[in-house]
Amino acid sequence: MAGRRRILVIGATGTIGRQVVARSLEAGAEVRAAARDPETAGLPDGAEVVRVDLADPNSLRASLDGIEAVFLLWPFATAEGMPAVLDAVAARARRVVYLSSAAVRDHEQRIERMIERSGLERTFLRPHAFAANALRWAGRIRAEAVVRGPYGAAAMPPLHERDLAAVAVRALTGDGHDGATYELTGPETLTQAEQVGVIGEVIGRPVRWEETSPRAARRRMLDLGWPPEAVDGVLRAQAGMVTEPAAATATVEEVTGAPARTFRAWVTDHADRFRAP
Repeated sequence: MAGRRRILVIGATGTIGRQVVARSLEAGAEVRAAARDPETAGLPDGAEVVRVDLADPNSLRASLDGIEAVFLLWPFATAEGMPAVLDAVAARARRVVYLSSAAVRDHEQRIERMIERSGLERTFLRPHAFAANALRWAGRIRAEAVVRGPYGAAAMPPLHERDLAAVAVRALTGDGHDGATYELTGPETLTQAEQVGVIGEVIGRPVRWEETSPRAARRRMLDLGWPPEAVDGVLRAQAGMVTEPAAATATVEEVTGAPARTFRAWVTDHADRFRAP
């Protein structure tokens, strides 16, 4: 039965992976969750947590025994090591759901091509901006109710991580998703400044956006240790969304049958992260 498929979730301890584990259990699947340190994973009851280090494909092989479908979140900035991982997955499972991105960076393109050549049934998830990106503002909002940054007019449709997980679970446990590439967004396009305003409304404390220069933002991100290419990529994408706002898709509802959650719903779910102590 499709609902009893045995699933391995790779990347189970992150924001997305945790949701995939939880939603898969709710769907009635048998879930094995890969973690580098099972003792501190803190995953939902009902999941079998196993020790896996993707840098050591040998640690992955045992975790794949009896597994039919794999959720694959690749945590590295290059595709190095992926061939060995895919060989291990293809030798035991028959389906992979890969978390790519709407940007489809070079290493993600290479990984998608590897998966296409692997012989596995495959589904690619390409999320746009995550609502959870707003957590980078949480400290400033708690401290002074101000968010400072460039491109406050950059507009995007923030995606709730629960909706991405819901789509992933459909692809992992159901039929009809082989070969699909799903572009995933939230249901509404909001500027960064509007997102800040929604946060203030939900927590009951006015929060304002304060525009800064891209140069100042770049310097601050570099000081925090961001790689220069990542900094430039983020700022370039934000600048583009000022003149060409990212459009919302209906993919979440088309795949799951339920409308995508709004950014306000996401903030409500995480309001305590923004409230001052």
